[in-house]
Amino acid sequence: MADLELIGFSKSFGGVAALKDVTFSCNRGEVHALLGENGAGKSTLLKVLSGAYSADSGEIRIDGRPVSIQNPREAMALGIGTVYQELSLIPDLSVSQNIFLGRIPRNRFGVHRRAALRSMTVDLMQRYGVEGIDPDAVAGELSLSKRQIVEILRVLATDPSIIILDEATSALTENRVLWLLDLARKLAKAGKIVIFISHRMSEVRNACQRLTILRNGSSVATLDMEGVDIDEVISMMIGRQISGYFPEKTPTVQEGIALKVRDLSHSHVLNGVSFSLHDGEVLGVGGLAGQGQAELLLALYGILHAKGGVELHGTAVHPTDARDSLRRGVALVPEDRAKQGLLLDFSIRFNISLPSLGGLRRGPLIDTRRESELADKYIKQLSIKSSGQEQPAAGLSGGNQQKIVLAKILAAKPRLLLLHDITRGVDVGTKKEMFTLVRDFAAQGGAVLFLSTDVEELVNVCDRVMVMHDGQVGAILAGDDLTPDRIIGASIGEHAR
Repeated sequence: MADLELIGFSKSFGGVAALKDVTFSCNRGEVHALLGENGAGKSTLLKVLSGAYSADSGEIRIDGRPVSIQNPREAMALGIGTVYQELSLIPDLSVSQNIFLGRIPRNRFGVHRRAALRSMTVDLMQRYGVEGIDPDAVAGELSLSKRQIVEILRVLATDPSIIILDEATSALTENRVLWLLDLARKLAKAGKIVIFISHRMSEVRNACQRLTILRNGSSVATLDMEGVDIDEVISMMIGRQISGYFPEKTPTVQEGIALKVRDLSHSHVLNGVSFSLHDGEVLGVGGLAGQGQAELLLALYGILHAKGGVELHGTAVHPTDARDSLRRGVALVPEDRAKQGLLLDFSIRFNISLPSLGGLRRGPLIDTRRESELADKYIKQLSIKSSGQEQPAAGLSGGNQQKIVLAKILAAKPRLLLLHDITRGVDVGTKKEMFTLVRDFAAQGGAVLFLSTDVEELVNVCDRVMVMHDGQVGAILAGDDLTPDRIIGASIGEHAR
């Protein structure tokens, strides 16, 4: 008998089965991974456990006792805390107010005790080793990584005995990922159950004792991590053998320079960035968090107005807004798909076609047949799992939402791609497809600036890697120098040129 058991769970949405007689169990003292492709049913299963969904059938047992969970409040009362994949902070409230929402201390007149609230937040951060976040900061003004930390703290503040981490590392910077993996192990050692969803197999290997695999809404296997064959796990997840996880890097770099940047500066974040990007090249952007990587992409797309020289295919340009950049053939896949990349309440078709509407007009109207054909082309090309192109983007898994962001950018037929961590929250099979798309784009003469927080991606996908340090280019690595150790060394200021 396991400490937590989910037995025979089924759940359908509009006749589409998301879960089919799934059984899952785990014990106190372990970090248990739940693996599967996007749309395999992982998030649905955990939303049933956390009370966000009601199952069509199935039983939950905690410590051998059957329990009923009809809503999130009942789940919390049973000691279940969930960090969801998509962030849910209230942007206009402070960090402290978000963490203790509904439990903010008040005086006898009902007025918030701000000093007490701040003290509670500071104590919580110290307990879990969180630094660099101001309890009084407005949540909506924080970076994506810091907002994810606040989400995690909000759950930990309730002291749950069962902790669900649904892609909680996907929005974190590398040092924060290490913090969370260490925290998961410590929580399990303290006698808690930690259920861990991640598409990064290195994280699963480093943090988890057992794993359960779902595929197409069904349970496939539960395995001990010791001695497990990761390639076999991946094959079980996607239902087929997978080879060549990273595409072969055949030489595609051309002589022509697609992008030339000279002394680009903005505030105290970019401090004279200079580099060139060739046609047919994938140039990686790496480094520790906060070294100017994200601001570089935003400046090149015209979101941030930076000083310095920018040449696009030999012509001096002054990026001032996203629409102008898109007209010039520059496209950005942003960091935060929910806030910056999608209109979640609108259909898949609308989101994919939005940047391309100018070319889909017939007179003053949009040619809906061509719009539908465009959407269908990329739904098939990227294997977007949905009930159809009219389904709202909000109803898709995080990985399928990311595919839509990439689809709408590719549909605009850019010549220069600015990619910000495109595999965040994406399953291993889809990652391979995305890597292949990037290399194919370069093979056709396109240029790619590939920002990634995953060192292995930088090494295996990029022709060269530009490592940022203190808002400058600390090193550009290529050939035999393009190794994980060299990237990490350059990130902390070693081997700087």
